[in-house]
Amino acid sequence: MKVAIYGAGGVGAYFGGRLARAGADVHLLARGAHLEALRRDGLRVDSVRGDFEVELPATDDPASIGPCDYVLFAVKSFDTAAAARELEPLLGEETAVVSLQNGLDNEEKLADVIGEDRVMGGVAYVFSTIAEPGRIEQTGGPASITFGELDGTRSERAERLLERCERANGMSAELSASIRIELWEKAAFICAQAGMTAAVRLPLGEIRETPESWDAYRRIVEEVCSVGRAAGVDLPDDAVSRWMAFAAELDDDSYSSLHYDMTREKPMELEALHGTVVRKARENDVAVPTTDAVYAILRPWAVRNRRESE
Repeated sequence: MKVAIYGAGGVGAYFGGRLARAGADVHLLARGAHLEALRRDGLRVDSVRGDFEVELPATDDPASIGPCDYVLFAVKSFDTAAAARELEPLLGEETAVVSLQNGLDNEEKLADVIGEDRVMGGVAYVFSTIAEPGRIEQTGGPASITFGELDGTRSERAERLLERCERANGMSAELSASIRIELWEKAAFICAQAGMTAAVRLPLGEIRETPESWDAYRRIVEEVCSVGRAAGVDLPDDAVSRWMAFAAELDDDSYSSLHYDMTREKPMELEALHGTVVRKARENDVAVPTTDAVYAILRPWAVRNRRESE
């Protein structure tokens, strides 16, 4: 099984490394100092599920890899359209491109460029970042991925990927017949976790200790679920209670990648998260006052960071 990891950052490199140790032929696509370190020293993962190192081919040129069985697509959401246009050399007749990104419109952007039949939706649940070039630090989370065909079928290619994931230590996987529900469920949690930790600029523990802020966290989860249902996604009735129970058990010092990017003057995934929810809320005439407020607070940071990075 030949797998390309397009965007070998905290998420992509973690799962790519685990799959490689389970026997997959994994190729990493990265850039800059991170790519240089991967080429020079290999991939190092410091993980609460067991540290490991693995030598993997790494490049910034998809043409040097050639057609793959699977592409795990893990670039930041604001790079989706541009990166999709670079995928052609990786695509064979049966290649599946599995998005493991934050946000609600990545699959559509991919499909617009490479065709919907090549795209599988996916969500990743892992707290993992590039600690330094060539080194990934995984600090928590289930370390799991859920993926599935956009039309809900249980395809042979999805089954093959699931089987390979199940061989890998340090990760788990699930095949979903309703991946759009999974995407909206994760968005509900991420919008609350990312929005509140970035807007408040304090860790989750202090947000939970403050009733007004913890209530705002819950309202965001509720609002995103309401928008999803209005958009035709059959979210389960217990989605809000499950995510709040999940958030209640997270470490006190939990932040989010949105907070990380905001405070380090990096481009932010605000538009793929809160921006998309706000736009879809307006399209479906759903009130989302808390999400609106968080989006308005964070939008100047997103504009500023994007400008500074150009």
